[in-house]
Amino acid sequence: MKEPRQTDKLLKGIKKIHMIGIGGSGMCPLAEILLSLGFTVSGSDNTETEKTAYLRDLGIKVYIGQSKENVADAQLVAYSAAIPSENPERVGATEKGIPQMERSVLLGAVTRMYDNVIGVCGTHGKTTVSSMITQILLLNKMEPSAVIGGKLPISGSSCVVGNSQTLVCESCEFVNSFLEFSPDISVLLNIDNDHLDYFKTMENLTSSFRKFVSLSKTSYVNGDDKRCNDATKDLDTKIITFGLEKNNDFYADNITVGEYGYIFDVFKSGEKIGHLEMHIPGKHNIYNGLVSFAVCYDLGVEPNGIADAVYKFSGAGRRFEIYGKFSGITVIDDYAHHPTEIKATLKAAKSLNFGKVIVVFQPYTYSRVALLKDGMIDALSVADRVFLTPIVASREVNTFGVSSEDIVGQLPDAKVLGDYRELAKEMISCAQSGDAIITMGAGDIYKVAHIISEKLK
Repeated sequence: MKEPRQTDKLLKGIKKIHMIGIGGSGMCPLAEILLSLGFTVSGSDNTETEKTAYLRDLGIKVYIGQSKENVADAQLVAYSAAIPSENPERVGATEKGIPQMERSVLLGAVTRMYDNVIGVCGTHGKTTVSSMITQILLLNKMEPSAVIGGKLPISGSSCVVGNSQTLVCESCEFVNSFLEFSPDISVLLNIDNDHLDYFKTMENLTSSFRKFVSLSKTSYVNGDDKRCNDATKDLDTKIITFGLEKNNDFYADNITVGEYGYIFDVFKSGEKIGHLEMHIPGKHNIYNGLVSFAVCYDLGVEPNGIADAVYKFSGAGRRFEIYGKFSGITVIDDYAHHPTEIKATLKAAKSLNFGKVIVVFQPYTYSRVALLKDGMIDALSVADRVFLTPIVASREVNTFGVSSEDIVGQLPDAKVLGDYRELAKEMISCAQSGDAIITMGAGDIYKVAHIISEKLK
């Protein structure tokens, strides 16, 4: 039995939950899970989207626009971290004395309703590994539930509702939200310099990952990553390492490059136990495939069943998502917004032998650009032609004095364009058959991929 937290008591006897920002990538799958657990769910968002339409189809009442009246019948109001206390629905909840709970706290309470929670954390790769583990378990009839940050193609959703006690949960470190969760198994993929606007130092960031791993009974840790090893040293948690070095508990060997991704054998304690052929490119996906294999193998899935599910895995939504080939030009969309991710994605594209790789990058938050600008310039230089949009402010004010022009000034023939239709037109004009066009970033840059695809069709 998991140790309950004070906030869990709020859910006792509550049936009606209203969710502000219900169409968000974190809120949408949580709404679906809550519905499956027997709660009556309603919600609101500022704009009509594919996600709000999807939730309506499930029978959830979704309001477009926010007002006090929307929370009238609620017994609990949930909100995402981006929703301020001045939001009219939060004000309405306060006036009516309705309890309020931030999304990660609510999801944390949900993790204590399952006996086997797999929490996937790390600076890069969380969505891919959460999706891959979920797909392996699904296709091998293990009936997991899952809350993922991107769409899983085989379910058509960022949520999976299963009939087992297993919950796969993407676990994000930002503002320490993952410390609200109660994982039984944790996965630590890597630790890199992101979200330092919140953590301030790498020591603070590493300490948070250590705390998360310590919440679990067993943790799968990237043994090739020094920061991961330092973070998990001398913990009571059982540590199982994975990587390319042969001193890891699970390691990949006999690695070759296939048509769509890497092919390799999986070893455990020096003995070959499986073989994976990946359909997602990039060396970083060797690690992602390997740890997905390790977790599912130890849960009892047969190696051939894992291999078949991985072979069929073509990526999560917005993770090297190929929209198609139009007039010989391949259009790809990717969520990369940190230099390590940008470089990995562009190198993966280069490994597929396109003619030119043409990228548009949408920088996300001023603080990230101020801290990582040089790394962004270095990573983007892998592409043959670079475009940028203005920086997406998100929750910030530009007190850093940075702009996208600071990046393009260091790259040959690079250009900043804010108008998406003009941007799509320019990118198409410099592409020819055999090239790849990549839209990249954490904001709404995927809309450009849609425009380009439509124009090329």
